[in-house]
Formats: sequence, C-alpha cells, structure tokens
Amino acid sequence: MSSSPTLMTERLKLRPMKVGDWDAYSLLMLSDRSRHMGGPFSIREAWGMFCSDHAQWELYGSGALMIERQDTGVCLGQVGINSGPLFPEWELGWLLYPEAEGQGYAYEAATRLRDWAAQEKRLSTLVSYIDPENRRSCTLAERLGAILDEEAARPDPTDLVYRHFGKRQT
Repeated sequence: MSSSPTLMTERLKLRPMKVGDWDAYSLLMLSDRSRHMGGPFSIREAWGMFCSDHAQWELYGSGALMIERQDTGVCLGQVGINSGPLFPEWELGWLLYPEAEGQGYAYEAATRLRDWAAQEKRLSTLVSYIDPENRRSCTLAERLGAILDEEAARPDPTDLVYRHFGKRQT
C-alpha cells in the first residue's frame, strides 16, 4: 500500500499512481517527446522509471503523483519530488501528456507539490534538472520562482539546475 498523499488544487487532483496509468506514461516515454528527459526509452527503461516513481514513496516519503482533472478524471501527466541515489538533491519534476500542455496544469500541479514539500517534508530547497533545449520547462521553472544554480551538482552534466526556495541543503 502506497503512503503517497492525494493533494487537491482548484482544478486538479494529484493522486497516487496506479497500474492503469502505465499505458499513457509508456506512450510518452517511448516517443520522441521524451528526448528532453533522456529518451526515447525502451519499454524496460520506461517500466523501471514508472516503478521507481511509485517506489520512492515507500523508500523516501516522496515520489510521483499523477495529475488528474477533478471534473473529468482524465489523467494529464505527472508531477513528483524525486530522491535517492540518482538525484544529488531533492528534485521537483513534471511531465504532461501532449493534449494537456499550454493550459497551466503543470504550473498548478508543481506549485501544489512544491508547497507540500516545504510544509510537510520541511524541505528548505528543491531543484529541477532541465535539459537546456527544453525551453517550456525552463520557462515553467522560472514562473515557479526558481533561479539558475550553476554551482549545483547534477545527474547529467548538460542539465540546467533551477533552485526553488533558498540555499542548498547541507
């Protein structure tokens, strides 16, 4: 049983992952649209990422939540607080399915989860690792109030690191 929370916003429900989310998730991860996340991925790699996103809740008390419209129940993508050996710091990440882009859903979901991390996890800082060619994600990080941190460690040396909140945790 997952210990992940369910969080609400004005339009969205951020809910625990379920196996029924796999089909849409895998379509994105196997496609060229995942290139800014290190993809396209094989089905084995995508499944490992999907399982890791879920397992982090039990292991670290954080992980991914699916973004769902409250009024229709349609899943729009994912938002997460990542941790563990692949992440030098707590990371705020997001992905949207193509039909959900450009409607403010990622901003709404990321704001809610970022605020949850500050209040419930007492995290003083988060980072977002972003491919420099992913201008939409860079713009979203800036809209969320994050600033570039050129000194931060990063899992991919080519990524930009946007810092949310204040100083790096030690």
